[in-house]
Amino acid sequence: MHLRRAISGGDDGRAHASRGFTLVELMVSIAVLAVLLGMAVPAFNNAALSGKLSGFASSLVASTQLARSEAIKRNQTVQLCASSDDTCDDPADGWSAGWIVILDDGSVVQRQEAIPSDFLIDEKDDKTTLDFPAAVIGATTAEFTICRATPVGKQNRVVAVTASGNTRVATNDATACP
Repeated sequence: MHLRRAISGGDDGRAHASRGFTLVELMVSIAVLAVLLGMAVPAFNNAALSGKLSGFASSLVASTQLARSEAIKRNQTVQLCASSDDTCDDPADGWSAGWIVILDDGSVVQRQEAIPSDFLIDEKDDKTTLDFPAAVIGATTAEFTICRATPVGKQNRVVAVTASGNTRVATNDATACP
């Protein structure tokens, strides 16, 4: 009697059906998962893109602030320039190739590596060098647009540098990258 209960799984002698998903239930579950992923992945990509653009903008702002503070601290003009090496020669890729904060004597204070090739940094007036004098005012004004090389959506960042060396970052809803 004990052997029969162990095999049948119950006291009444009937075998229980195994529990699990049918093929139809599995296919419906996969279809629902595919729809949810189809909605979630673009939202995640937009959030990741926004984070990258904000990061590049923050790096540029930090470099302008460093150049401004070094000019005041050293009582000399400090330059922020587009650079793929340690000179302020015009790089072929402009600001996207990276930039440096450099002193009058040629000493590099900070170096920013090139940004990924699928992003661009464009200065409105094609300036490749910004001067930050020791005086309170007189910095080179500039307006940078940071965007995707092949735009997707409306997520450009604009970094504006004023004559006093202050910066501000704004989101630009333009769909095209300059």
